[in-house]
Amino acid sequence: MRTGNPTLSSKTFRVEYADSNAMTISGTVNKTAILLLLVAMTSIWSWKKVMALPDFSAMAPWMFGGLIVGFIFAMITVFKPTAAAITAPIYALAEGVFLGAISAVMELQYPGIVFQAITLTFGTLFALLAAYKSGMIKATENFKLGITAATGGIFFIYLISMVMGFFGVHIPLIHESGLIGIGFSLFVVVIAALNLVLDFDFIEQGAERGAPKYMEWYGAFGLLVTLVWLYIEILRLLSKLRSR
Repeated sequence: MRTGNPTLSSKTFRVEYADSNAMTISGTVNKTAILLLLVAMTSIWSWKKVMALPDFSAMAPWMFGGLIVGFIFAMITVFKPTAAAITAPIYALAEGVFLGAISAVMELQYPGIVFQAITLTFGTLFALLAAYKSGMIKATENFKLGITAATGGIFFIYLISMVMGFFGVHIPLIHESGLIGIGFSLFVVVIAALNLVLDFDFIEQGAERGAPKYMEWYGAFGLLVTLVWLYIEILRLLSKLRSR
């Protein structure tokens, strides 16, 4: 199996299990709902906190604090999937703080943008899930290879951009609101969305193989990572469109 989501790899379900206490799709869906609820709880809390702050600079600790804690627990989850029942909820709580803060910043700049981004994110999720279940979209090996390669390329560009940013140098055009910048963001949104198809396929195959029960939390975590990425990219795309 191949997936573009860096939190899910073919090694995750390498061993097949015949245990009755095994991973199920319904169990993964339930745990995904729990993680989304945790994200919503802390994002609402940080949203209110940020809205009450006097200026943008005071918002930085909430954004970067949530982002750093979320990254740490994401890495723990990736390297120790057996702990996902504990680390995935903590990741969701921390990521919620980050998302609530950055969403508040964007909302202050572009009123109404957050509702649009949330609607588009979940609309994309359900549309792709319906297309996947109906067989309209199939996660073939070539499809997986293409999305995985594109995802790797995007993260490589972001990594280079971040490193260059430390030296005051920025990659031109792609982060701007011109046609090239909008086109790049649109491409990233499409790739992030198609990663959901790979995640659906990966979780389905894990359930078919009878992976251990804790993999429900890990599968839900991987799906949440993709949803967070998709939401941020949609928010970025909408902000470029609104700034024109």
